[in-house]
Amino acid sequence: MNPMIKNRACALALLALAACGLSACSDSGSNANAGHAAEAPAVEKGEHNGRLLRDKNFTLELAIFETGVPPEYRAWALVDGKPIAPAEFSLQVRLTRLGNKIDTINFAPQGDALRGDMVIYEPHSFIVTVEATYKGTQHRWEYESFEGRTRIEPAVAEALEIATEIAGPALLKETIAVYGKVVPHPNLERDVQARFDGVVTDVQVAPGQVVEVGQALFTVESNESLKSYTVKAPIKGVITTLHAKAGQQTGGKTLARILDNSRVFVELAIFPEHLDKVKTGAPVTLTFGDATFESRIEQIALETNTNQSVNARVTFDQPLPLGAMVKAQIQIDEYEVPLAVKRSGLQAFRDFTVVYAQIGDEYEVRMLELGREAGDWVEVLGGLEPGTTYVTENSFVIKADIDKSGASHDH
Repeated sequence: MNPMIKNRACALALLALAACGLSACSDSGSNANAGHAAEAPAVEKGEHNGRLLRDKNFTLELAIFETGVPPEYRAWALVDGKPIAPAEFSLQVRLTRLGNKIDTINFAPQGDALRGDMVIYEPHSFIVTVEATYKGTQHRWEYESFEGRTRIEPAVAEALEIATEIAGPALLKETIAVYGKVVPHPNLERDVQARFDGVVTDVQVAPGQVVEVGQALFTVESNESLKSYTVKAPIKGVITTLHAKAGQQTGGKTLARILDNSRVFVELAIFPEHLDKVKTGAPVTLTFGDATFESRIEQIALETNTNQSVNARVTFDQPLPLGAMVKAQIQIDEYEVPLAVKRSGLQAFRDFTVVYAQIGDEYEVRMLELGREAGDWVEVLGGLEPGTTYVTENSFVIKADIDKSGASHDH
């Protein structure tokens, strides 16, 4: 069995036997690693759709309010089942995020509720510690409210080939995709004629034959001097066309054509929408089959083709087949950005594009605000702190496990 397949099979078996080692945590008061088999108990909700927290005769309803405003906490309290004014109790909430980052939220009365003084930024995934005080008595609760989070043992992550990098600055190289055709280099093709008209008396080469500079091609007897002379190859290359035949008059015709494809031109078709972006000297990556090659734009034609494209010419020091079609990426811009992530690490989560941050053996979504895209990189404008370790390869494994767990956006 292929070692890579064997490693993946073993990893999947580990996941099946130890779901608690790779399970997303839902908003519950139970163990964060309880696994997929254990269903989280239902959260009791109040009239404002917030979580109800009870301590003897005191009940607190805590909700994340996001109607017309950025997400923020609102709280209401009841004593013996009857609402009390927001000014009659005090409240503080601490959110402990992955990596032990703590957000402390204080509250002040607004209308019929207490309003938190800070925006609850994504992801809404944290341990919630609540402390309320009413008439000198303190009430305290703590519960887990996780979403988009999972735990993977290091050995399993290695077997699943989950790769990570540290988010930071990157050099983005913006490119456009084009197609082109391999054509002869004009300095490496020759039409061979007889210097003096006469009769071809001998042909020493055949079509497709490789010839060296100075090699005899055919013998001609001059019509004027009746003396024979040898027509030799002016360049090294391949006989692609041979018209010379013994007994035939030369008559000023082309007798043979020699091509050397050790160095060729690639003519890339640039269409009008990209023409102003392509410059002489721009780097080009050419792809032929499974091979890629680097070069630069040497010349941009002045005339258009029948399809309105313009040829951008690239010299290529490789023996590519003449007439072959190639793909190319032409670099049209280059810029440094302070923060970027690999495109391969991006996944969809709810209505967001995310990457999965890694802290220890836990992984959690980071909702991204994205900017420019170029090649393998995407600029990050918000949602991720520089220096964060994030998943770049096989992030779909983490997404699949979180999706399977059914972890919800519920508070």
